[in-house]
Amino acid sequence: MRGLRNLRIIAIALAVLTLVGTAGFHYIEGWPWFDGFYMVLTTVTSVGYGEIHPLSHAGRIFNSVLISLGLMLLFLAVGSLTQALLEFELTDLFGRRKMEREIGRLSGHYIICGAGRVGCSAARELASRPVPFIVIESDPARLQEVDKNWLTLPGDATQEPMLRHAHIEQAVGLVAATTTDATNTYIVLTARSLNPKLKIIARATSEDAQKHLLKAGADSVVSPYVFAGQRIAHTFLRPNVLDFLDIATTRDGKVEMVIEEVLVGNGSKLDGVTVGDSGIHRELGIIILAIKPKERPTRFNPIAQEPIRGGDYLIVMGEMSHMRDLEARASAAPSRAQ
Repeated sequence: MRGLRNLRIIAIALAVLTLVGTAGFHYIEGWPWFDGFYMVLTTVTSVGYGEIHPLSHAGRIFNSVLISLGLMLLFLAVGSLTQALLEFELTDLFGRRKMEREIGRLSGHYIICGAGRVGCSAARELASRPVPFIVIESDPARLQEVDKNWLTLPGDATQEPMLRHAHIEQAVGLVAATTTDATNTYIVLTARSLNPKLKIIARATSEDAQKHLLKAGADSVVSPYVFAGQRIAHTFLRPNVLDFLDIATTRDGKVEMVIEEVLVGNGSKLDGVTVGDSGIHRELGIIILAIKPKERPTRFNPIAQEPIRGGDYLIVMGEMSHMRDLEARASAAPSRAQ
């Protein structure tokens, strides 16, 4: 900000003026260094205790210049400080208003309740897509640490007005990721009552909590501690499998292989063709791991003669650079005007 930058420049100028003034009184009047420093302080700050020692004519001329420069710098410092404070206030005000406007336009978004490690990890993954989401957190200190580009709401996610403020009626998913199971249970209960169609994923710390969260209305429950224990065991028992999964699911900008799900649109190029005729593996180098129809069981490792229909989800693995081509083939054909 300009105000802070000006304050730094003025502070440097005042320090230089203090050094020059101290040296001037020392060499012009022959005063001790401390007396010269003290005289500069009383002169620049306009305290007006009087002269420490009688000044010569040359000393008075030097002191007059010192007074003029000191007052000018002090006035500039006050103005820059005021400007900096106004910039802080206006930036916060306009930033908050802009965020409120963006929150007001939310639809088809996700709500993340809790800005802890689990909640922020989920937010970063959603932001990498990118898909719209909002983070609700009751601790202001945690909100200060999240990415400034995220939409955030300070408040208690267990309260109905707060979830309505996040437009839960228009949301497609909610993550209850606070640090306590009781709070997550209340969030799930409130969210389910406000939006029965909402997909809810909750964080749990114990098996008992998982049962309560599922009964409260959560569609899925994730326990970071159980996941961590399983990962440790798999590192010992199946290290090569774990390395493969890491390669297939890591998105750090270095790994190209990813696992994705792609919706096959009605009337698309893939609608009605078989796996073999689709050219997905032959032309794009993408492997179809499974086909998930709307209301039928998932078909794993489909054979070449397996049909693909509109509305199916393809669980595929391949290079990210080729996923866009697959999504283009799977997108629904545009409707023609009659």
